[in-house]
Order: sequence, then C-alpha cells, then structure tokens
Amino acid sequence: MELAQVRLLVSDFQACYRFYADVLGLKPQSGAEHGPYEKFSPAVGSAGIALQDRAMMAEVLGELADSVNGHRSLVVLRVDNLDAYCAELVGRGAILEHGPAAMTDRMRVAHLKDPEGNLVELQEWLLMRG
Repeated sequence: MELAQVRLLVSDFQACYRFYADVLGLKPQSGAEHGPYEKFSPAVGSAGIALQDRAMMAEVLGELADSVNGHRSLVVLRVDNLDAYCAELVGRGAILEHGPAAMTDRMRVAHLKDPEGNLVELQEWLLMRG
C-alpha cells in the first residue's frame, strides 16, 4: 500500500486552486484551474495534496451534498488490486460505502469510513497496469 495523496473536498475550487498554487507554491499536476480535480506536489516526494470539487464527489456519495459540517477531506490509498483488497477489508469487518467501481476511465475506487466517520478512498490506477 502507498499513501497517494490527501484530498480536500472544496466548494470554491478556483479560490483553493490559487491558494495551493500561488500562495503555498505547490506545483499543479495538470493546470486544471477550473477543476473538478487537481493534485499539487511539493518539490520532493510522490504524495501530495489534491483538491476535489465537492459537488462531483456528491454524485458518488450523496451525503456530501449536505451542508459542509464534516467530510472536508479524504485519505486516499493506492492499491494494486482493488477487488481483492476490498474483499480482505470486508473480511476484517469493514463496511464499504461505495464500490469498487469505476470513477474515471483511469481509475477504479471504493469508499469506506474510519470509526470517526472520516472518508477513505481506495484507488486502483488502471494506467499502471502492464
């Protein structure tokens, strides 16, 4: 398992984009100033901070459309085989909130919550397959 990123769910994507790029000086991965997603990386290391438009995630997990009083971030973990890993987690007592399912043509995801209700996303990057 590898920590891929910490993702922040935001309502004002452009303002947050400018903050992470211009104020903090992190390097945007693709330059998607209007979203719905962008990963920012520091000068060293492979993990980073990503912004995700809250409305897009609300299409996946409807409860995110509610007033912002929680779910301000996601912990994102990349795994090689999403189905097998989810089966292992369910076997250990985890309850999947969503997935495994395609999120984009480049990745499949599953979502669960920690005991405090914080969201965890498991990702399988399809482009990494040989």
